[in-house]
Amino acid sequence: MNDSASAAVNAPPTLDRSAGEVVLIVDDVPDNLAVLHDALDEAGYTVLVALDGPTALARAVQAHPDIVLLDAVMPGMDGFEVARHLKAEPATAAIPIVFMTGLTDTEHVVAAFAAGGCDYVTKPIRVPEVLARIAAHTHTAREQRQARNALDAFGHATLVVRLIDGRLVWQTALARQLLARHFDSDGRRAPVALLAWLQREAGRLGNVDGPVAPAPSVELDAAGRRLRFTLHEATGEGEWLLVMREADDGAVTEALMLAFALTTREAEVLYWVCKGKTNRDIGDILGSSPATVKKHLEHVHAKLGVETRTAAASLAISRVRELAPGR
Repeated sequence: MNDSASAAVNAPPTLDRSAGEVVLIVDDVPDNLAVLHDALDEAGYTVLVALDGPTALARAVQAHPDIVLLDAVMPGMDGFEVARHLKAEPATAAIPIVFMTGLTDTEHVVAAFAAGGCDYVTKPIRVPEVLARIAAHTHTAREQRQARNALDAFGHATLVVRLIDGRLVWQTALARQLLARHFDSDGRRAPVALLAWLQREAGRLGNVDGPVAPAPSVELDAAGRRLRFTLHEATGEGEWLLVMREADDGAVTEALMLAFALTTREAEVLYWVCKGKTNRDIGDILGSSPATVKKHLEHVHAKLGVETRTAAASLAISRVRELAPGR
């Protein structure tokens, strides 16, 4: 291995990404690494290399490369196992993997894609072909990353759940943060309560393919806060797209005030009536007596033109979307 490739093996994890997209090459043959390293370096890429599977995994977690060129056959941990580990980790799952292999039998090609590879090139490596594949896949990955970032920027924390096992097959950074914060999630599987609700909704909706209208939602309590999940569409193969956000009692209360010309305290009382709380419960929540809550509720009934708490809750739910059961 030449000096520049040797330096890449020992490169620190902090990278200047303005210098170019980062490519991680994994191959147990130093001469193969040297040839690819020099060609990619000359093409303007920042290149990291690894001689074995465990080193490749550590480097991928540290550096978050834009693409991985992965030798399929290596001693110890082979390329297929490395790919499975990368795809199982939320932090590295979105990185495209291109296998490098001399194995062109159908079963090996199938194994490469099954392990999470997006493409493969055959040995002996043809540098122009590798450069073309890298350019294509990094472009696609960049567009997908920008789409995920755009969703997060507008507060649409988005995830895709596989119904059969609850696996999170895709998620934005904001979705991963919210799940970790509220459910102590490792980013691999949906929370149990969410999966149970999703399975019920999927069974109710039947063989839906595409957007779901109207979109059902559910609020789940976690870590003293509430998250609202809205089911948007079936993406195929038993996978469902959901958008999540932190539920905001204040925003719902304000919506009730505007919808029915209520005072702040009247809106708060109506909000908790819609949640099924008794006057005593509401008094405890708001720091008032049950008699005071009853008086506020009488005012609410008059403003809504109803006579019972059930009718008041039904009208509020029909007018304020965020209050709808299961939403």
